[in-house]
Amino acid sequence: MEVFTQLEGIVVPLNRANVDTDAIIPKQFLKSIRRTGYGPYLFDEWRYEDRGEPGMDCTNRPQRKDFVLNQPRYAGASILLAGENFGCGSSREHAPWALLDYGFRCIIAPSFADIFYNNCFKNGILPVVLDEAVVQRLMAECEAQEGYRLIVDLPQQTITTPSGEHFSFAVDDFRKHCLLHGLDDIGLTLQHADEIRAYEQRRKQEAPWLF
Repeated sequence: MEVFTQLEGIVVPLNRANVDTDAIIPKQFLKSIRRTGYGPYLFDEWRYEDRGEPGMDCTNRPQRKDFVLNQPRYAGASILLAGENFGCGSSREHAPWALLDYGFRCIIAPSFADIFYNNCFKNGILPVVLDEAVVQRLMAECEAQEGYRLIVDLPQQTITTPSGEHFSFAVDDFRKHCLLHGLDDIGLTLQHADEIRAYEQRRKQEAPWLF
């Protein structure tokens, strides 16, 4: 998993509440368990006029011009501003996979669905909870200013606007540690690889019939 320390990036304002995981990545794309390749299908039903299918080339698909991701000013964005209860619905881990594959490393919202929130940390995305009034203010600034960028500093737990204003956010110490060191569940387990190998060798001596 990629390390997350400080991120400065273009911001996309998705001013919708209760965005569920089926909107983030529709159910037809859940056939694969690979973690990559979902970026072109992120928000598929909102982004395109036709129905997307796994493996479809999205290069020439008809786009909905009014959808925020299709606006050139937000190209290359890495920070998503969203409404309350983002990531509700089913627990599919494909949702953070799609967001990450598109290029988002941070999502800022007034609240998140619990399972989606946890899945973000496990996949290298930082979900930040800010007061709804602050999020709406950032939305307005982003919509008014092309090329609007925020600086997200995980060690300091701050978000800095182009004007230099700072907003603090809370994050669990263990989750923060994992992001700062690029550790997902597998990475955490591999930190104990020598102990695991020693245990396996010991068990082979103690109970060879198991092997």
